[in-house]
Amino acid sequence: MCRLCLLVLNCRNGAGGLKPRPEPAPQWAVRQPSAVPKSRIAVVIRTGSMRRRGLPLIAITAAVALAQNASAPEMSTHDAPAIFTARVNLVLVPVVVRDRNGKATGNLRQGDFQLSDKGKPQVISKFSIEKTGGRAIPAVVATDETAPDKAQPEPAPIPERFVAYVFDDMHFDIQNLLWARMAADRHLSEFLDPSARAAIFTTSGQVSLDFTDDRDKLRAALQRIQSRADLHATAIECPSVTYYMADSLINRADSQAMNVLVADTYACLHTSPNDPGAPSRDQIEAMVRAAAQREYSVGGEDSRRSLLALKDAVRRLSAAPGSRSLILVSPGFYLTLDHRFDETDLMDRAIRANVTVNSLDTRGLYTVGTDLSQTSVSSSAASSGFRLMADIANASADSDVMAELASATGGTFFHNDNGLKEGLKQLATQPEFIYVLGFSPQNLKMDGSYHTLKVTLKNPTGMDVQARRGYYAPKHAADPEQQAREEIQEAIFSRDEIRDIPVDLNLQFFKSSASSAKVTVVAKVDIRNLRYRKSEDRNNNTLTIISSLFDRNGNWVAGIQKIVEMRLKDQTVENLPAGGISVRSVLDVVPGSYMVRLVVRDSEGQTMAARNGAVQIP
Repeated sequence: MCRLCLLVLNCRNGAGGLKPRPEPAPQWAVRQPSAVPKSRIAVVIRTGSMRRRGLPLIAITAAVALAQNASAPEMSTHDAPAIFTARVNLVLVPVVVRDRNGKATGNLRQGDFQLSDKGKPQVISKFSIEKTGGRAIPAVVATDETAPDKAQPEPAPIPERFVAYVFDDMHFDIQNLLWARMAADRHLSEFLDPSARAAIFTTSGQVSLDFTDDRDKLRAALQRIQSRADLHATAIECPSVTYYMADSLINRADSQAMNVLVADTYACLHTSPNDPGAPSRDQIEAMVRAAAQREYSVGGEDSRRSLLALKDAVRRLSAAPGSRSLILVSPGFYLTLDHRFDETDLMDRAIRANVTVNSLDTRGLYTVGTDLSQTSVSSSAASSGFRLMADIANASADSDVMAELASATGGTFFHNDNGLKEGLKQLATQPEFIYVLGFSPQNLKMDGSYHTLKVTLKNPTGMDVQARRGYYAPKHAADPEQQAREEIQEAIFSRDEIRDIPVDLNLQFFKSSASSAKVTVVAKVDIRNLRYRKSEDRNNNTLTIISSLFDRNGNWVAGIQKIVEMRLKDQTVENLPAGGISVRSVLDVVPGSYMVRLVVRDSEGQTMAARNGAVQIP
């Protein structure tokens, strides 16, 4: 037999308590335990799918309500203040404004900004200034259940910045790799503070280190990165065809490129068309096409794998509980038209996950035509000028992907500068002030199209504006349940405190053995000012309460979701106690250092609360 349990929540009324009139319940209804004091409010907490004799819980609940309402007193009107946060179609645009010295400024106001969507001016309906420098995250500290009065040690700072470094070992040559590793080693030895975590990934997937603040592990991961570029094969092949030139031949039928490569092939074969027994023009062209196809296949796969690695890094960052940024460390790589969909998808994923992509060109200040890896290639005199122009176009195209990813996500592209260590510091350091502009697009079409954004200042003298470049319109109207889940998930993987609903957080731990412990999360929710929906003489609302546990490096460990369904009588609503209702969740863990994230959302007012906690179990 399936069971339905009524969890009685501690909500004592200091003024004598609530005394609801006892009502007869039908034989199939769930009965309250006789030991429950009348001064408490009983609400249903649903933690899973529950049925009785084929009837879903909602049907049983409705039947119970109808039976109870049959003898309920006449409904009296009670207006409670409602706090409603409109989130429908709200687009948030982070903006950083820097002065002539590159320092972020924080003295601007809403009226100083102008924002346009696809060239159409928008009304800025939300405006805030976030000060990131030295911000301490408030957190409730857990106490030992066996000694609640015992002073607890100061918990470790809660990590709030997560930076993923993606090293493009698919395209590094040896020189670029050495420079990048040296700069990153020096940068990470100075950058990491107690509130930051770093991860190291490579585009080949050969090296992967999840978020940590252990400098020794980060240094060891850097030393394992090797160049995967097959430069030797490119240097000795005859004919020598670059990926860029292969694209010109295959997709653009470049006759000039074919003529140059034919001449180069004769040159590297140490023959000429007029020599006896020399291959014919058709034979040489066949050799060129075969070489181009091989390079196109290899180069295309390398670029595809690089984009996939970046997508994986964005996916990992999307689960980081704090600010998220990705730094692509690369000499650049070429994208053909075949890759543009994957590139757009990568941008889309980063924008939706609030991941800022920054990029650093490891070539620094370089001169095209001095690549020593190509010195052994035999080229005809006639092809030298063409190859130089092709190399210049190739070098520019290689950096395009890094510039595009940074521009689309509001990041920075560091290039044409040999100060790689300083570049990494610039890309990894959060600006001290971030403005957040919000607007609701009017007559937004649900077509999934990309909307370009432009943010300017009314008085831009001496100021540089860096802002989100665009967003994607939804493809269909938001499903309320899905939207609620996304809002809750966004709040869970954040460190911002939300106080739309008054919520007190209490944490305790109990160490049962050297290798096991329990963390108790108690949320006391003030439900007096919530919005209630009237139905069948009842005041209805549903609370979703999620308690999540993260380890010291921001990795999700465990979580419990509880649904509190409230169907309160008018008299009960009028006499709700100031103490609120308490919901208790217990999580099994091993001893260690943890962070707690408590999120509460109500269904009727769509308001939220979010609190942080810290647990240190010796």
